[in-house]
Amino acid sequence: MRGVRIAGVGSYAPDRILSNEDLARLVDTNDEWITTRTGMKRRHIAAADQATSDLAIEAGRRALARAGLSVGDIDAFVVATVTPDYPFPATACLVANGLGAPGKPAFDISIACSGFVYGLTVASGLVRSGVFSRVMLIGAESLSKITNYRDRSTCVLFGDGAGAVILEASERNCFLGSSLGADGSNPEVLFQPAGGSRYPASAQTVENSRHYIHMAGKEVFKFAVSKMVDSSLTALAEANLTPDDMAYLIPHQANLRIIDSATKYLKVDPEKVVVNIQEYGNTSSASIPLALAELDAGGKLKQDDVVVFVAFGGGLSWGAVAWRWSA
Repeated sequence: MRGVRIAGVGSYAPDRILSNEDLARLVDTNDEWITTRTGMKRRHIAAADQATSDLAIEAGRRALARAGLSVGDIDAFVVATVTPDYPFPATACLVANGLGAPGKPAFDISIACSGFVYGLTVASGLVRSGVFSRVMLIGAESLSKITNYRDRSTCVLFGDGAGAVILEASERNCFLGSSLGADGSNPEVLFQPAGGSRYPASAQTVENSRHYIHMAGKEVFKFAVSKMVDSSLTALAEANLTPDDMAYLIPHQANLRIIDSATKYLKVDPEKVVVNIQEYGNTSSASIPLALAELDAGGKLKQDDVVVFVAFGGGLSWGAVAWRWSA
């Protein structure tokens, strides 16, 4: 089986900013309350006429530029999102068309905040197996479109954005290991109740605010920390590595307290943990590639650095990928 590497990274965040002070004018909250509980200061919010595909297309363009490639060099497109433009068709189809590659294979992955690590595992497998030579993977979300700005417990958390990576065949394999999991026994812990076949859209579901994100925060916290730790260790162990071998840990940016707790249990130097939650909030499947793009643009990634991407989300779901950086 051949190897795979990341050839380019790109990201995009909308121009509009929603600050903690802005939120304090909408609900009973303040900057101190939000910051101490989440670590968040600002979020980027999509314009009324911006859909998830618009964010993804721009991130994809920037990844192509970073890699020095054209869209014709890409064999397939994968988009991880829970905020698609439409229930169907897949947002990836719209992204491929918007980038100028109609006719190329394209599909979505819907596994909430775990979307990027699931997508990275799947897309890397498609390249390593020889099905495709280059795959564009994008994590993109417009969570503001499904956020209830009257609910203090959730409206302070979510933002919009997109991050893209281009995976290409390589003599050297940079995919070191992965660990994925899911447990659908209690989906109500973190979900969007209405709009699917279980509770189809109706006047009643709209009136009862059932099309917004619902979350049981305490249950999510306990689950998140344990699964982030376990999956990170398992992914590293596949390559006979330990947390000491990591150059960077890039966690899903859900909550600073969750990140800090996982860092503590992994016994990782906090300087190795990439955190940008203060600027973007929780962008679900976009959070990890947004952080990776910042790290790459800052010139901080060095040849052979071991990077662990780890996430958790609705499903419930979780996963981690251990990766060796190749410039």
